[in-house]
Amino acid sequence: MNMPPRRATVPAQRVPVALSIAGSDSSGGAGIQADLKTFSALGVYGATVLTAVTAQNTCGIRAVHIVPPQVVAAQLEAVFDDLDIRAVKLGMLGDVATVEVVVASLRRYRPAFVVLDPVLAASSGTCLLSQHAVNGLISDLLPLTDCLTPNLAEAAALLQTTWASNEAEMVEQGRALLDLGPRAVLMKGGHARLAEAVDVLVTRAATRRFVARRVASDNLHGTGCTLSAAIVAGIVRGAPLGAAIEQAKTYLGDAIDTGRQLVYGQGAGPVNHLHRGRSDQ
Repeated sequence: MNMPPRRATVPAQRVPVALSIAGSDSSGGAGIQADLKTFSALGVYGATVLTAVTAQNTCGIRAVHIVPPQVVAAQLEAVFDDLDIRAVKLGMLGDVATVEVVVASLRRYRPAFVVLDPVLAASSGTCLLSQHAVNGLISDLLPLTDCLTPNLAEAAALLQTTWASNEAEMVEQGRALLDLGPRAVLMKGGHARLAEAVDVLVTRAATRRFVARRVASDNLHGTGCTLSAAIVAGIVRGAPLGAAIEQAKTYLGDAIDTGRQLVYGQGAGPVNHLHRGRSDQ
């Protein structure tokens, strides 16, 4: 009697997960869509919790719908109860109820690392988080944050001051933000009038500069989402924060550089998230 061949036993392997809690960008350049592209490009499995749906394209935002907080809570519970979430990226939260739900979930599940990209407004000026919600973010969410990644406008808004105009002021504002609770602050200097693109990581122990050459491009939609998602991907892969930021800066710089000549629509397009998979580049 012929017996069927035995199948080789393959040991089970738990897959580490990066979680993005953010809004949807219907044009695919920022938010949840940018995060998932970044996670995939960097070899990390991504899960999502959707906080808002935006109707937007390369020319601007037309409408915003905030996902009901009970639905956000259900998504959070579903992913945390099942998946091996190694790091969390927070993006657009939308309103105070969503901030409260996210805070409660982070306190309950205590993920190992949280990166907060404080999305307060779109580049077009559309407000994406009310002042009441910003207050909740400052008082309750920042103390649960391992790395805050504000651009100059966001840092100034959180501190209720003017934009930093040089590196010394970036460091000063980074230290002021540390006093609000996060364990590290990455001050992003892309909008500064400096010869190079300089970001500064500020912690209680030290400061560290990350310098990249400036690349002229109209396709810069979603750069903040992409950088914070790339940092989370590095953390999930086991890199310490400084190395994760350095790797993320390299990835984003290449995404900007290879995306300069691509045309997606009639306005400002996104960076080229999948540049590493393009055979013609």
